[in-house]
Amino acid sequence: MMDLYQSQRAMRQMRKAALQKGVIAVLDVGSTKIACLVLRFDGTDYDRSSDGVGSLAGQSGFRVLGAATTQSRGVSFGEIDAMRETERAIRTVLQSAQKMANTPVYHVIVSMAGGNPRSYGLAGSVDIGGGQVSEEDVARVLSSCDVPDFGEAREVLHAQPVNFALDNRSGLSDPRGQVGQKMSTDMHMITVDAGAVQNLVHCVKRCDLELAGVVSSAYVSGLSSLVEDEQELGAACVDMGGGATSLSIFLKKHMIYADTVRMGGDHVTNDISLGLQIPATKAERIKTFYGGAHATSMDDRERIEIGGDTGDYDRDSRSVSRTELIGIIKPRIEEILEDVRSRLDAAGFEHLPSQQIVLTGGGSQIPGLDALASRILGQQVRLGRPLRVHGLPQATTGPGFSAAVGLCLMAANPQDEWWDFDMPSDRHPVRSMARTVKWFRDNW
Repeated sequence: MMDLYQSQRAMRQMRKAALQKGVIAVLDVGSTKIACLVLRFDGTDYDRSSDGVGSLAGQSGFRVLGAATTQSRGVSFGEIDAMRETERAIRTVLQSAQKMANTPVYHVIVSMAGGNPRSYGLAGSVDIGGGQVSEEDVARVLSSCDVPDFGEAREVLHAQPVNFALDNRSGLSDPRGQVGQKMSTDMHMITVDAGAVQNLVHCVKRCDLELAGVVSSAYVSGLSSLVEDEQELGAACVDMGGGATSLSIFLKKHMIYADTVRMGGDHVTNDISLGLQIPATKAERIKTFYGGAHATSMDDRERIEIGGDTGDYDRDSRSVSRTELIGIIKPRIEEILEDVRSRLDAAGFEHLPSQQIVLTGGGSQIPGLDALASRILGQQVRLGRPLRVHGLPQATTGPGFSAAVGLCLMAANPQDEWWDFDMPSDRHPVRSMARTVKWFRDNW
């Protein structure tokens, strides 16, 4: 815990230094594609969209100078499984983004979808003694939280205070400067497999880059895809990627739960490849052009040429109806959504004031998905795309870029985390305390 605590603090300090210099890159390392955006911070506030989006999702003085994507290599389920291939892909996308930005980049913030994230709700309280709440008091109350024994093979990725209470007043976002006798806090903590995050850190450093942060892609997708009201009243963001589907729940503008389903759009492509006995590249193309999640009577008549170059006329002149294709796609989409539903239920999602669900990510673009999701997840489902940010090229504004845009927003408006405060040195040791992730039911 101590080593990780120090490395997280070091990365946060590096991020501040990079922002002061004015240029930083964000890197979304996914199973299907790797996206890189180069940002310039100049301290000015660009015009914010007038659709009710507030400061958390606003644009505090940055614009996108360069953007690039490349096909991901060596990544599966959001985790690196071939270091050299991933390093080559990161170098390629970084060079393209730097060329477009016409400026060198030395610092990067990275998002990850893998690592089997687990959410914990922690609680702590301290006596203030009637004085004003200071920075040290906040550090004391955070360090008083009972940390569960999550095992040596796991590392803390996020540790964010999501609620403060001072005497009888709860729901405080920042208690500093206020007067009270007793202060308590609720904190949300995410742990991931240590190997997955260490491989990502190692890969970035092999690319001659300084790491200014590693964040959960579930978190940043929610930042960019949920509007302010949804983040306030309680909403879930489901980011359907290629190798994994990330899930985050927000309430009172904070993420209070995160999880990952180890299935995504690549699994749909594999099903088509096996079902029609065609190469994966052709299966991806057919899915993109003809895929769907809901068949109508018209789809029986629409024939899709499969083609081929085996030399066997019968095999090379095959075709299938769109209904047959949807029959292959739909069961896998249903399986992913059912898994998401069970995780939402386990998190106590039905107890939130609003139960809005936003689908985003490249895998959410299958026609008819929103209707199918409404049936499985609940009525309040909408398709989401990331908020517009200044200077972002049109090609990078789709749902597949939710995590990349969210990284920009997080860099511009970082939320306080455990390591932003000087912790009392005697409170670092991990203490075992089993708690349930349903903690937030009792707090709001």
